[in-house]
Formats: sequence, C-alpha cells, structure tokens
Amino acid sequence: MRMLVVDDEVDIANMLAEYFRMEGYDVTCANSGPEALTAASVGAAPDIMLLDVNMPGMDGFEVCRRVREHLSCPIIFLTARVEDVDQLDGFAAGADDYVMKPFSLEVLGRRVAAHMAREGRVRERENAVRFFRELTIDYKQRTVEVRPVTGEPGDGAVKGVGVEKPGSEGSHAKISDALEGSIAGGAGACPSRTYVDLTKLEFDIVALLSKRPGQVFDRDAIYERVWGWDAAGDPSQVREHVRRIRNKLAAAGVADDPIETVWGVGYKWVAK
Repeated sequence: MRMLVVDDEVDIANMLAEYFRMEGYDVTCANSGPEALTAASVGAAPDIMLLDVNMPGMDGFEVCRRVREHLSCPIIFLTARVEDVDQLDGFAAGADDYVMKPFSLEVLGRRVAAHMAREGRVRERENAVRFFRELTIDYKQRTVEVRPVTGEPGDGAVKGVGVEKPGSEGSHAKISDALEGSIAGGAGACPSRTYVDLTKLEFDIVALLSKRPGQVFDRDAIYERVWGWDAAGDPSQVREHVRRIRNKLAAAGVADDPIETVWGVGYKWVAK
C-alpha cells in the first residue's frame, strides 16, 4: 500500500512516514505543493494521501484539485483550520476526510485503515478472483480451489506429451492428440479439482496475505485485521491457524507452502 505524505513541516512529515512504515505502508514524503504533484504523477501512484492544508505557495486545496484530475485515491486533509467553510472547501476540492491538528497517531492510523478497507472492498468487487500456480482463490465466494500442476513449471505442456518446435514434423498431430485426450478424459486429462475446507478465520488470513504477495505481516497486524482491533484474545493464536491452513493445503495437493514464515516477525504470501 503506497502512501504520499505532504506537509511543509519536515519533522511532521518524517514522523508520519516513520509511523506508517511501521504499519506496513510504502511511504513517500513531499514538503510542498509542487513536490506533491510530482510525487503523485511519477512512478507508482499512491493508494492514499495525507495532505496538509496550510502550505506556502500552493496550498492543500489546490494540490487536491490538481491531483483529482488523474487520481481517485482517498485524500485525507491534515489541518489546524476548524471553520466549517474550510472543511466545505476541502470536500469541494475532492478530499475524502479531515483530521484536525494536533492529532493522535493511533486515531489517524485507524482513519487511514478504514479508508483503505473501503478501497479494498471496491477493488475486491472489481477483481474477485486470483490465480496462483496451483491455487484459485475466489474472494467473493470465499473458496480456495486446488488444481494440481501436471507439467513442469513454465513448460506449458500437457503431462506425458512431448511438444515439438513449431514446424517440426508431427508436432500438430501430437498437440491435437493431447487436446483430444484431455477432452475425452483419457491420457493427458485435466486433473481433478479440490476445494479446501477453511474456517472463516482461516480464509480471512489467506485472503489478507494473498492479496498482498510479498508483504510481511507481523502476528499482531494479522490478529488485529482478522479478529478485529477490539478482540479479546492473544495474537499467538495466529500461529496455530497458519499451521492448520498449511496442513489443509498440503492435504489438498499443494506442493509448495504459499505462506512463508519470516522468523521473529510474522508471515508473507510467496505463491506466484
């Protein structure tokens, strides 16, 4: 999750960047309106912006209006202004939320998480299924399907069938025979599918990790996002649920564990 923090006070920008990096965000800082516009238009677009209102030269309202011309990510204004007219101007410029200075980092973190969760629900509706080598995860239907891989990784071949180079004698016949055998259920047929019986919490853990491959989540973060921030329990439960997920996936035919343990930290999704 990419965040752009814009504040002309360098100390505040750095404080926010340090906090949200600890929360797992990839944070870029800008200390003026023009810097913010450059950061928002070069490279990967931010998933969310924290934008100071009171900046010299180009204020936050103008930055917001210009950013809204090509980005739809949530924009949260950080401001010491308290007048209703200022808030109305901000929303008219395209802001999604206001947080008044001085603010609590934890409260700001919750507000950011709420906006990202809302964005995630929208994206989930747009992209409800993800495919990995052996796994198909349907986030809308909440199912995990395993289809064992029969060929060598990346060879694109049907098991037991040699595919010759294009133009070589007999290549078309071999490919045709393989496809006919697959349809008929004979040699080279598609392997059977297996649905993994996951509990609600187990699926939620798989969904959290698999939607962000490569991102490391510590056990506290997983517990908070899956069980809820106000849950009365122990984050150590995460370890047992991950163990059960691994056992169920292995029993269903998954050869390589898609969840990697990052020792001393937590877990990340490594399946491709």
